[in-house]
Formats: sequence, C-alpha cells, structure tokens
Amino acid sequence: MPIKKFRPYTPSRRFMEVIDYSKYITKEEPEKSLTQRLRKSAGRNNQGRVTIRFRGGGNKRLYRIIDFKRDRFDEPAKVLSIEYDPYRTAFISLIQYPDGEKRYIIAPEDIKVGDEVISYSYEALESKKLEPEIRSGNALPLKFIPEGIPIHNIELIPGRGGQLVRAAGTSAVILSKEGNYAFVQLPSGEIRKIHVKSRATIGQVSNVDWENINWGKAGRTRWMGRKPHVRGMAMNPVDHPLGGGEGRNKGKIPKSPWGWIAKGGKFRRPRKPSDKFIVKRRGK
Repeated sequence: MPIKKFRPYTPSRRFMEVIDYSKYITKEEPEKSLTQRLRKSAGRNNQGRVTIRFRGGGNKRLYRIIDFKRDRFDEPAKVLSIEYDPYRTAFISLIQYPDGEKRYIIAPEDIKVGDEVISYSYEALESKKLEPEIRSGNALPLKFIPEGIPIHNIELIPGRGGQLVRAAGTSAVILSKEGNYAFVQLPSGEIRKIHVKSRATIGQVSNVDWENINWGKAGRTRWMGRKPHVRGMAMNPVDHPLGGGEGRNKGKIPKSPWGWIAKGGKFRRPRKPSDKFIVKRRGK
C-alpha cells in the first residue's frame, strides 16, 4: 500500500507520512445501521477518577459494530466495500448475506470488492457436507486449517469471538496440532495452545504499511485523544518523586507518581489459568 509524503512547507510536514487511503478505501461513509456512538471516558473510571493519565479530547468518531464471531455459518456473503475504521488500525469490510443482512468484518490484506467469503461450521466440515476453501476472508475452526497458513481474528474459547491477532498487518500461523489443541505462533513470537474448535479467519490483516507511517506533529496524536506525556523529572517535588533539584537531577530511583518502583519490579500477579496454555513466552 502506498505511503504519501509531503513537501516540507512546514517543519511538521517535513517528516509526516500518511497512508494513501484512496488506493484502498472504496466507501467514505459507514453503514448507519452498524454504527453507534460511544461515550468518551477521558481515562476515567466509573467513579470519575483518572485511572489512565494523559487521555482526553480528540475527534468525534462513530464505533463500527464488528462481527468477530462470524456466526452465520455455511452461507456465502459478498464483499460490498472496504472502509476506514477510526477505532482500529486495520481496515474493515462490509459484507452482505443473500437475505440482505449486512455485517462488518476485519478486512484481510488481499480482499477485494465483489469477493465472496464464508464462515464454515464445525459440524458441516466434520460430517464432510462441505469442503473448506482456504481463501482470505473465510472463517473456519483451527482443526481444518492447514499448518503454515496465515490466520487472524482467533478465538481463545470456542464461540466467544475472535480476540487475538486483530491489529493492522498482523498474522499468526499454526505450527502443529496435537489432540484437541493446536500450537499457534502469535505475532509477538509467543506459542500458545488453542482448542481446535476455536475459529480463525484466513489471511493477514489489512493495512500492512501502518507501521511505516510518521505522525509528523504532536497535533495528530491530540486528534486521537492522547495528551502530552510529561516526564516526572520535569515536575516539581510535590507532584512526582523524581521532581525538583537544581538543574537536571538523574540520581533518583525510577518511581511512579505514587512512589512505586517503576523498573524491574512486577506489579501484578499473572492469572494462573492463562499460563497453562502458553508453550513459549514472547521475547528471549
């Protein structure tokens, strides 16, 4: 996908790089019946207290209701459009079933308007009523996906809906299958056991060039609702443990604003049930 650059007529334009949506997006306005307005929280919880700092403001945006479950089984749907979604990095596709029902799905990288996608049921494939077609946009249980095929929108628990690998340009791959579990390598490098009845969608997530863009100016992050992140060292002693000092003082132990040790210490205990399905952790 092409990256658009600008002439440096201002300092912020010099390094700004954006994705040329005109080469990929086929529809400007969303499907009204599949949108809803989400109330902004500005980083506050249900008591009105800030739990995530440096959030607030940003452009108004409509939430697109995405079909992560793909639970209309064994019915082909036609791709009507590929659209921008302000709530996610990937593009989305509007699909329509034979009875006229429309739904949004996460768009795979090589899907086009006019293509047909289908979500296979476990029962139909198990009884061999249908032969699965391994094609981008088709959803089916992990049991019937060959090893080495890029997949996304993966369920952790059968029937819950896709939770893993939904960001732009990401894909996972099945390494092997053993009994009731498939060994899936995630984009982070982590290898995790997932039940073979869990569903996934074939293909790599769209908008691969997302990682190559350059915001160019602080204002673009303000449009997304992110305020400037102030360093503790730049604050006064009353506001932060690292604040104060004549000149720049770096001789203090890194801490959070509330005095917790910020580097090298674990802050939460991982939930034990989630560990038993992790075969290899990400990183070294």
